[in-house]
Amino acid sequence: NGWVTSLATSMENPNMLLSGSRDKTLIVWNLTRDESQYGYPKKSLHGHSHIVSDCVISSDGAYALSASWDKTLRLWELSSGTTTRRFVGHTNDVLSVSFSADNRQIVSGSRDRSIKLWNTLGDCKYTITEKGHTEWVSCVRFSPNPQNPVIVSSGWDKLVKVW
Repeated sequence: NGWVTSLATSMENPNMLLSGSRDKTLIVWNLTRDESQYGYPKKSLHGHSHIVSDCVISSDGAYALSASWDKTLRLWELSSGTTTRRFVGHTNDVLSVSFSADNRQIVSGSRDRSIKLWNTLGDCKYTITEKGHTEWVSCVRFSPNPQNPVIVSSGWDKLVKVW
């Protein structure tokens, strides 16, 4: 019902698309090659209490992460559509989220100007504020190389930083 804010795909399941929206939900789509329609909604994921700002699918295609203006992240099991973990720690809207290449670490960026590194159990292992962004952190990503898990971030301070 709301504007779509983010899209995610999976190499493991190329017929799946995940969308996040301003209506607080995520939708798992099944893509088709039909001439009448390109796909259909398979499952709605409910749990956030505010806008979903970003989403990503794990490299194995089994899980998704979402970031929200409700100041939380959620880890979703896509087969059941349920939240398996809720990540609490940011003090303002979470704008971006990413999995590491091995899916064992999660990074998030927020309007609170911090970058947080989490494990998949929902524990915040590290918060970057020192020498961090002076404005909102708009995007965070892990490098795809599992041997060198670099984090890259960008912010409203017009900077791109490598951690």
